[in-house]
Amino acid sequence: MAGSFSMEEFLGDGVLKELIPKFVEAGWDDVPTLKMKDYEDMHGFKLTQQQKDALELRKHLHDKCLMKYADKMEASKVSLQALLSMSNVALSSQFKMKKADISRFFNNENNSSCANESCNGNINGSKKADPKLSSNFDAPNAKTTLHLKLNEGHIFKGVVSAKPTGSKLYGCIRTCQIVEDVAPYSSLANITVERRTSEYKVGVQSVAASNFATMKASEMWKEKAVVLLCIRRPGCIMCRAEAHRLYSRKPIFDALGIQLVAVLHEHIESEVREFWPRYWGGVVVIDQNMGFFKAFGGGRLLKDRFLTGFVLNSEAKANYRAAKATGLEGNYRGERHIKGGMFIVRRGRGGIAYQFIERNFGDWAPIAEVVEICNRIKNEL
Repeated sequence: MAGSFSMEEFLGDGVLKELIPKFVEAGWDDVPTLKMKDYEDMHGFKLTQQQKDALELRKHLHDKCLMKYADKMEASKVSLQALLSMSNVALSSQFKMKKADISRFFNNENNSSCANESCNGNINGSKKADPKLSSNFDAPNAKTTLHLKLNEGHIFKGVVSAKPTGSKLYGCIRTCQIVEDVAPYSSLANITVERRTSEYKVGVQSVAASNFATMKASEMWKEKAVVLLCIRRPGCIMCRAEAHRLYSRKPIFDALGIQLVAVLHEHIESEVREFWPRYWGGVVVIDQNMGFFKAFGGGRLLKDRFLTGFVLNSEAKANYRAAKATGLEGNYRGERHIKGGMFIVRRGRGGIAYQFIERNFGDWAPIAEVVEICNRIKNEL
């Protein structure tokens, strides 16, 4: 439960547990949304000082993926500010905190980013674009988006597609740097997927195989645009870190009217249960025929071996170290060699707005690019 998105695990069994019904009634029924709330937002709940301290502590520990210490630290009744003033020795002796965890506990960087954006591999097909987020961007909390702004002259690591002007034009905005197009919309629309989870809400049971039928992929973006995170393997620590980083920004995507969906290419029930909602609280679908994954390669799967794709690849090893540093855990169950990526698809038949390919194991679409493209989609409406 390093940074679980389960509300029950996030709030624990202490002084905050009794507040779950109130949070749900107010619409704060998922962890990313609840973490956006500050003392002023909580005023109407008449929280005790102990409850306020517990919530601030748990928000900090969740950011650092250190929730395993939450119950013991909350029980100590020591405020977060006081804990941050303690010595390494005191934290180690009182809470049995490991050296690496102590370093993360004091680190001012928000660990929910899960890694430095610069760990992404270089993408050949890229595009210079308008570098600034729209001035009317209305995320719930402006401070959350400050570090997401793109710098002048930003080179997109993913491929940015134009909105089609007709029913058959799904091309890519090209400059001389772009050497490859996004996948054609037709290659995604008719893919068959099976929905394995709903979006996480408090009290919702995890996976219920008998309740979810197959559907055409186009049903997912029929009413709302969608970010499709195509995951190589849900047990992979790099994949979990990417999913965790993206879902941590859920309130931003909610404000933009964008859905978050994780796409898996194999169904291992235990892996789905372990992945959702601990590392991802959005919808999870299974693409058994690997249609989305083939689309990244123009109709063929993009695969690499452990030796050439990881051991002899410095970029992939850097990605692994960055994911490992978050404190999240992984396993080695499932197929490991099929590469994933991301699609951002407009509502209805609006086409593909953005595509990112996992060139090196653990490459992640920069969150600033993802938010920028989603903001453009909102402004197109």
